Amino acid sequence: MLEYDEKRNYIRMSVDCELTYKLADASESHSGICTSISGSGVSFIADQSFDPGSAMEVNITPKNTITPPMTAYIEVVRTTKQDNGRYEIAAAIKSIKGH
Repeated sequence: MLEYDEKRNYIRMSVDCELTYKLADASESHSGICTSISGSGVSFIADQSFDPGSAMEVNITPKNTITPPMTAYIEVVRTTKQDNGRYEIAAAIKSIKGH
């Protein structure tokens, strides 16, 4: 029998969809790729690095029309430079904006 002991409060789902991101106090948005999402966090690929603790806003646009777009306010937890020069941003979801 296979056993899986999930240590997270929410299961993380791998996704591959577009998102836009910006610092909370910025007006200019940038495009990235959302790689995973859970009830409490999100990770995405960006062209720039962000310091842990940075407050940001993301708009996630799923590829299917069944799932509605989501706007969330996040706090950066970790930034990891990728081999291709881009950055993986891991962040905690602080709140979700109603549409």
